[in-house]
Amino acid sequence: MVNQTTTTDSKKRLNQSWMDEFMDGSVEESMESNEKSKDFAELFEASQKETEFEEGQVVNGTVVHISPDNVTVDIGFKCEGLIPLYEFKDATGKANVELGEELAVYLERLEIEDGFIHCSKDKAAIINAWDEISAACDNSQIVEGTVIAKVKGGLSVDIGVKAFLPGSQLDTKPTKNLDQFVGQRLKFKIIKFNKKRGNIVLSRRVVVQEEREAQRVETLANIAEGMVVTGSVKNITEYGAFIDLGGMDGLLHITDMSWGRIKHPSEILNVNDDIQVKVLKYDKERERVSLGLKQVSPDPWQEAEFKFPVGKIVSGKVVSLKDYGAFIELADGIEGLIHVSEMSWTERVKHPSKLLKIGDEVECKVLEVDTKGKRISLGIKQLQNNPWDELEAKFPVGSIVEDAEVKSTTDFGLFIDVGVGIDGLIHVSDISWTKKITHPSEKYKKGDKIRAVVLGIDKENEKFSLGVKQLERDPWENIKSRYRVGQSINGKITKLTDFGAFLEIEDGVEGLIYVSEISDQRIEKPADHLKLGETLQAEILSIEPKERRIGLSIKQLAKTEERQDYEKYVGEKSKGTSMGDLLGDKLKSALGKSDDE
Repeated sequence: MVNQTTTTDSKKRLNQSWMDEFMDGSVEESMESNEKSKDFAELFEASQKETEFEEGQVVNGTVVHISPDNVTVDIGFKCEGLIPLYEFKDATGKANVELGEELAVYLERLEIEDGFIHCSKDKAAIINAWDEISAACDNSQIVEGTVIAKVKGGLSVDIGVKAFLPGSQLDTKPTKNLDQFVGQRLKFKIIKFNKKRGNIVLSRRVVVQEEREAQRVETLANIAEGMVVTGSVKNITEYGAFIDLGGMDGLLHITDMSWGRIKHPSEILNVNDDIQVKVLKYDKERERVSLGLKQVSPDPWQEAEFKFPVGKIVSGKVVSLKDYGAFIELADGIEGLIHVSEMSWTERVKHPSKLLKIGDEVECKVLEVDTKGKRISLGIKQLQNNPWDELEAKFPVGSIVEDAEVKSTTDFGLFIDVGVGIDGLIHVSDISWTKKITHPSEKYKKGDKIRAVVLGIDKENEKFSLGVKQLERDPWENIKSRYRVGQSINGKITKLTDFGAFLEIEDGVEGLIYVSEISDQRIEKPADHLKLGETLQAEILSIEPKERRIGLSIKQLAKTEERQDYEKYVGEKSKGTSMGDLLGDKLKSALGKSDDE
């Protein structure tokens, strides 16, 4: 509220303004005559007469006073008009008004309160600009304006007059931070206005939609596969990012963002970032564009063979661990693999996490480079002395290992610790020359001390072979010097099968009597005629040292014995007997007659 002193001062200023208006050089001269003095008095008296004013009328006024809350304007009425100061403030809060400034004023109410009438600069501007605004609205024309302030539900915009921009009409996508637009000069369309109330509602979203559509048409007409274009990051997802190319979006998949390894697109991109991308694929019918960011720069694998030659010692960071090895990042976009077999000379590494963890910096040696397959094989054990070289010198092939400890037993053999960090293997087939070992644990257990012969050292495949049976002579080695075909031998039955019987003829040496060689009679099962553990005699039919087989026959032995008996009988009869007597005896024998007959 304005006090009485302010009202009195205002009237004095009003009278003084009229005094100043007429007190020019010509008035001073007229004061010399009574006639001119009379004219001045009439003019002054006429200025005090009330002018006809109406509510809602726009009149001109002059700023005569500025207070912290209001601006006082002389409008030629019996009292001055009062306008709120906030109508003069810009987006920064500064009041743009000066004393003596002339402006159009809207008379809101003629009721005098505390010596003033209420006026509005904004409404006067709206009324004066209404025709232009109405035409712009009717013709769907674009208007420009400056965002003044954030207000409830949206923004206040100065388009020559104050207008309201709802938050929902700000952009094509929801916008949470409205403060960022304050002070910006933007384009709008008028979507609603009320002349009587002086309300104007704007939309920026419509303008943005029209601009994007125009850009989309232009983009579609010019875009082509292989082009490098500039776009803005519109949205980021787990699998990639959508890039605004100008009215249309393209998809930048995470696999096409970097030559290196990234877990999420947000590691290298932010919303609203401007980036250059390459058009990888363009589907005109579906209007879909696939983009690539890494393709804008050269593929680092093109120089990998020169940058990481075989044999070079390199360093890198562990970026991934798998069951079969660890991936090492050597450079942006280049990774190498340390296979578990290349981590230790002596230990069997079941999982790389036993030695390495993600983020570790490690030194390794380049073993192989495949630029086409984009693979680099690395090793860390190669940075240490190779114990296989020491093993070969300490245990040459043919040497005997004393007091070797059984480290573990498996279905296929024994692992032996020879004291140099390398385990030797005694295969189950190298435990005995003659006995069939089903499982090594039948004869050995963990911790046993054994003696073995070095059979072979394969450095390339890291295999150290040992044998126990080689400590003794192979009974099959000179088998033909001890046995011959046709020889009659004795043995014990060690096994009976459907196809025959196995006869042990000496320690570790067995022969096989097939079922057909047991008897002249047909035999269905050997067990019906022979007993396990039974000792019997058979004849050797064949000897095959390489296959470790000896063929035996009971049937053939019987025939041989029968022949031998006959030959013996014939030999004895032939002593002191003529040839005719022998023939006669044979004839009688054939006829079944005795000598008496």
